Amino acid sequence: MVDELTSLGVKAAAFQADQGKPDEVIGMVRGVADRFGRIDVLVNNAGVFVTGPIGSLSLDDITRQWAVNVQGLVATTLEAVKSMPDGGRIINMGSVNGERSAAAGLVDYAATKAAVSAYTRSWAHDLAPRRITVNAVLPGPSDTDMGIPQESDLGKFLLGLLPYHRYASPDEVAGVIAFLASPDASYTTGGEIRVDGGWNA
Repeated sequence: MVDELTSLGVKAAAFQADQGKPDEVIGMVRGVADRFGRIDVLVNNAGVFVTGPIGSLSLDDITRQWAVNVQGLVATTLEAVKSMPDGGRIINMGSVNGERSAAAGLVDYAATKAAVSAYTRSWAHDLAPRRITVNAVLPGPSDTDMGIPQESDLGKFLLGLLPYHRYASPDEVAGVIAFLASPDASYTTGGEIRVDGGWNA
């Protein structure tokens, strides 16, 4: 990806960190800021998805999910805003599961995504004096490696609940992120945009 971007004349670099480990995340963000001088747009996209009926997940599984989906997002954001100019953008990847759990076994994941929504709304107030917008994108079932396979029993159940009867494509989610990162979204903050094919209609 870096080679592809640089071939287009874009400055690009890759950094790696485990979002479940705050020290790694902080070091990564500082590395980006040192390399480019500032951070204009932050997309908090890292996440893990571990599901199972109540009592079936280990405490380690639950702790890991909170560490990545919530604590890592917080650590990334708190460090990034130090290098973000006024008028910057923060975009958090939430989930429609934070609003509505359609099946058993999603409770821990859903709870982490509800927390992401709460942080999004509160940060919008905190960062308003700096005109930094904070929004969340809430995908429904999506065609990614992390999603529930469409051919599984749960996938077929979810497809039946979706008015479009299909999963979202990554490009459809990316288009909303691109809008929120653009100048056109300068007055959009504290919001949650669903990309769910009518899931919560």
